[in-house]
Amino acid sequence: MLQPLDQSKSRRRALDFPATASPFSGPPLPFRHAASMTPCLDISAVRCSFGDFTAIADISLRLAEGEIAALVGHSGCGKSTLLRIIAGVETPNAGSIRLDGRMIVGDGIFVEPERRNVGFMFQDYALFPHLTARQNIAFGLRGLGRRAAAERVEAIVERIGIGRLAERHPHELSGGEQQRVALARALAPQPRVLLMDEPFSNLDRGLRDTVRRETMALLRALGTTAIIVTHDPEEALALADKVALMKAGRIVEAGTRDEIYGAPRTAYAAAFFSQVNRVPATRSGGWLESPLGRFPATGGEDGPVQLLIRPSAIALGETGVPARVVDRVLLGEIEETLLAVDGIEAPIVARSSVRTALGKGQTTRIAVAPRDVMAFSAGEADGLSG
Repeated sequence: MLQPLDQSKSRRRALDFPATASPFSGPPLPFRHAASMTPCLDISAVRCSFGDFTAIADISLRLAEGEIAALVGHSGCGKSTLLRIIAGVETPNAGSIRLDGRMIVGDGIFVEPERRNVGFMFQDYALFPHLTARQNIAFGLRGLGRRAAAERVEAIVERIGIGRLAERHPHELSGGEQQRVALARALAPQPRVLLMDEPFSNLDRGLRDTVRRETMALLRALGTTAIIVTHDPEEALALADKVALMKAGRIVEAGTRDEIYGAPRTAYAAAFFSQVNRVPATRSGGWLESPLGRFPATGGEDGPVQLLIRPSAIALGETGVPARVVDRVLLGEIEETLLAVDGIEAPIVARSSVRTALGKGQTTRIAVAPRDVMAFSAGEADGLSG
């Protein structure tokens, strides 16, 4: 368990912590838009190729001080490669990266990884098996004097609450304990930016949720600027102030979690962050005509479109269009109902925490609020998995 800060001290030994309460109390740090201040990290038009394969294609991204971003996407989309470029493990073919306004890559400049003040937490934690937890944490502090390094280690060990683990070797630690030690090692040098590559993927679900909450509370309490790579859309939305969705080496869409989930600009983003029902429709004269009803159109050219509607937006009741129950499945807290609707090829999926007494073959009615309808051109929506 992470330990609360001692509010009687504005500094905890050599580790410079904000004078604030425990990370579990009080509101999180406010989201600060990069456009309103000098960015802590400024990635501009970065490109990286390996032979004929383009791993990163013209990516630009800015992070403000204390901002936490998530890079999310399917395997092979370039997330980890971008982290390695920021860390200095890979060299881009084009573009630039600035840290606090200082060029670290670009215009003929390449700052070596050990001089960038960028922390990197690997997916497999990469702890040295022959060193104790305390020695692993101290490994990146060899540039400090012995006393200063020892004080820094003690500060972060106390802050993360791993004192009882300090003399153990990695093979004597559980997965969650190894994760905490790896985090302590990454934070001990006080990096300007912390990079985390799938940091929670090796933990089982129950432990992952606990460690994730503790880790994020710590990062926010310290005001750490961080980029977290994940393939899990729910994790990305839960963790980050800013979410960048990647596909084939490019950022498809980026924004706050509310923006990218609540008002996606692309069909790919709409379908990535949630299962969607695909409903054929026609845009005509300011309206969307579909088998689920008529909805106001917010713009675009007349013609065929696809409506993407999340299962949670499908309301079962006495209003709306007729539907027949194909199946009903209990998913713990959630009940999923599959419904056949005239004019729609695949069954409509509805999810709700409210139990129904509907059985297979029974009829009901379904309705959708206009605000929950996302309309995209038929061509853009083709090939999406619902």
